[in-house]
Amino acid sequence: MTDAGSGTFSFNGYEIDAARFELRREGTRVPVEPQVLSLILLLVANRERMMTKDELIERIWDGRIVSESAVAARIKAARKALGDDGTRQGVIRTIHARGFRWVQDVRASDGPIAARPAGPEPQDASPTQPLSTLPSTTRDARPSIAVLPFERLGELGPHDIVADALPADIINDLARLHWLFVIARGSSFRFRGSAIDPQRVGAELGVRYCLAGAVERTGPGVTISVALIDATCGQTLWGERFSAAFEELQALRPEIEAQVVASLKVHIPQNEVRLARSRPIADLDAWASFHLGLDHMFRFTCEDNTLAARLFAQTLERDPFFSRALSGLSFTHFQNAFLRFEGDRAHETEIARGLANRAVEADRLDPFAYFNLGRCCWLEGHLEDSRVWFDRATSLSPSFAQGVYNRGLVGVMAGEAGEADADLALALELSPLDPLAYAMVSGRALTQLQLGDPEQAARFGVRAAMMPGAHKHIALIAALTSHLAGKPGDAQLWLGRARKVDPAISASVFFASFPFAQTEARAVIEKGLGDLGL
Repeated sequence: MTDAGSGTFSFNGYEIDAARFELRREGTRVPVEPQVLSLILLLVANRERMMTKDELIERIWDGRIVSESAVAARIKAARKALGDDGTRQGVIRTIHARGFRWVQDVRASDGPIAARPAGPEPQDASPTQPLSTLPSTTRDARPSIAVLPFERLGELGPHDIVADALPADIINDLARLHWLFVIARGSSFRFRGSAIDPQRVGAELGVRYCLAGAVERTGPGVTISVALIDATCGQTLWGERFSAAFEELQALRPEIEAQVVASLKVHIPQNEVRLARSRPIADLDAWASFHLGLDHMFRFTCEDNTLAARLFAQTLERDPFFSRALSGLSFTHFQNAFLRFEGDRAHETEIARGLANRAVEADRLDPFAYFNLGRCCWLEGHLEDSRVWFDRATSLSPSFAQGVYNRGLVGVMAGEAGEADADLALALELSPLDPLAYAMVSGRALTQLQLGDPEQAARFGVRAAMMPGAHKHIALIAALTSHLAGKPGDAQLWLGRARKVDPAISASVFFASFPFAQTEARAVIEKGLGDLGL
């Protein structure tokens, strides 16, 4: 398979510059998705023969399982970018049931053209070159990370094994996140020692982020420090230290791993949003649009929800089979129904369910897709069905805090307070900075009511209502729990805040969003809301 050096390929006014990873028409840059341009380069580099679908999948999708329609969509996008179409096939020809071949006459200069697949091969780049211009953007423009072996400090001893074992565990857990490109251990573990420069690692491996760490024996204990570093500039984005007695270290290793992974799930998207905000929305690639959409989606206002939907739609224009964008768009329609941003709740729920199903079809290993399917089920009152989907999400990713939270919330609505409270507490432990943390805390307020502790319920209820993102229903739960704890002043304060957001808020509106089963727990809430005049 041809995979040569840099060069420029020209035909009919088009130029493909492999060195710059750029498509131009009559000297003007043509916007094209990185994965589509990778496909074009691969076909050009192997223009002397037909390429099978399996070869394309191996090189462009790194061997992942993808559907026939996904391949067809990329071929269609490639033809469109090159002024071709499926009827004429003057540039890319389909060989029925076998593969594809480049058929247009070309003129190559400065040597053969390079195929740059979206795979894990290290890219040739200067350590000082901004990563936004590096060829690593061919990996669907996903954020990418190399987890380095941890440095050993202080006394040597049996604890040294953690310096390799812990980052290896982190790599395995991060590899479950389909939105993140994770360099394999065999490549990232080539970089060892205190003299390793993260910017050099980023340049050689073509990654945007590095996770570095150190393990140090300090008397009877061990300290583990970790840091997330922006490999484009060397800036530390997040850091943490964990301490344990020497004999406790192995037992605590899974807990440390889970906390590190949960923190990366928050801080990497936050930085991706920061980068996306520095660019015009129209210029964002699929992944940048998606991350910016997530940022607005979790603000829980009508305006932000609308903007998030527009950004997810823009993502899907660039990549129709982007599972997470389908899930994000499903989430926005769920919010329209849940918070009554749009008038027709049933219609919005139906759209949300359809998009969630499409997300599952696009990627059956993405827990976020099953999460959205489960939410649609419980909004329709099908609590047991929804629990099945949340179990599926958490089986795929045990540290998926939002899946654990929603499973707990279903337990609350089913009147199963003990199991529900354990799930909600675990969700907060897994992701204390989660954008849905306010809802996790509010859920615990309702479990405490069911467990017969209205004082604790009120503390959780008010705490949740004061957290970022808390919406009208959270304020209403604060009012309810304060009332049942015998705090009428607090109850009226929070009821007033809920009514300020939605003057028509009522018990029926609450139960439409939270379809509690007909249990004693529901009866307590109904009476409490009735006492408040709702």
